[in-house]
Amino acid sequence: MIKLDSPFQYKGLSLKNRIVMPPMCQYSVEAKDGAPNDWHFVHYVSRAVGGTGLIIMEMTDVDPDGRITDYDLGLWSDEQVPAFARIISEVQKYGTKIGIQIAHAGRKAQDAEVPVAPSPIAFSDQFKTPRALTTDEVKEMVGLFRDAARRAVEAGVDTIELHGAHGYLIHQFHSPATNKRSDEYGQDPALFGIEVIQAVKSVLPPEMPLIMRISAVEYIDGGYGLEYSTELCRRYREAGVDIFHITSGGEGPIGSGGRPGIHPGYQVPMARAIKEALDVPVIAVGILDDPHLAAATLGNGDADLVAVGRAMLRDPYWALHAIKQLNGELVPPKQYGRAF
Repeated sequence: MIKLDSPFQYKGLSLKNRIVMPPMCQYSVEAKDGAPNDWHFVHYVSRAVGGTGLIIMEMTDVDPDGRITDYDLGLWSDEQVPAFARIISEVQKYGTKIGIQIAHAGRKAQDAEVPVAPSPIAFSDQFKTPRALTTDEVKEMVGLFRDAARRAVEAGVDTIELHGAHGYLIHQFHSPATNKRSDEYGQDPALFGIEVIQAVKSVLPPEMPLIMRISAVEYIDGGYGLEYSTELCRRYREAGVDIFHITSGGEGPIGSGGRPGIHPGYQVPMARAIKEALDVPVIAVGILDDPHLAAATLGNGDADLVAVGRAMLRDPYWALHAIKQLNGELVPPKQYGRAF
């Protein structure tokens, strides 16, 4: 039976356990230059010391105006690479693998003077109305994703995740609610995501898997559901995605139908559905704080990996504590061995 401390292998990615720290923005860039600093160093390295199998660094943007705020990370310049490399190499010293989530906020770029998006539709009354990208600009945007991925590889990552969820740019293109274009990117809402995937894969080592985060269900009026997102994932898999990270929502204000109760594991059935439909590895996320629930998600075959977010913000050593609680095979850093 797969357990929390079971190893995971896919292509060239070899994890010591099934525990993932998902991307969580820190909004802590000091000089607004997009480069990680000492806060990020301590934040990520402490979770590696704490036994996490895979860390996915927070949303890192391909353009200065593609950030949620000016205090977010970016990889739009070669000058940013050394600061990422410093963190990545230190994390890897503790047997933890690390990736970066590459993204663009699109219409949710709060500090951009004029945000850009597939169509000029604001996220809400509190957000600026974006400018629609021209067809040529969309093609240029694909190149920005490729270049950011190349820099991430130069920094030494073990994997890359594309952010196609939570209402950010790739999600904005593949959602009928936010893509009202008449060009090729409107006629085929998945095309932008497909081209980004193919461009990023062109700069990844052949054995490096590509992860993509997807909102499986939207919660706005008229939003898409699981059948639509499963077909999206099918096309994205064909384009080159290896592993899907399944979440939901984030595309706009909650509609009249509300959203499901935010109970532990509420998104796990979505992960299982896409895993079964496409026979691909998936990461499940969504209040999996209880080690027994996280372990059951793996043991029941609902997912291949479990992501633990806010609980890991509270406890950098969540992975070690969870494995110990479940009587798994625990290998803490030798400096902390006497505590276990």
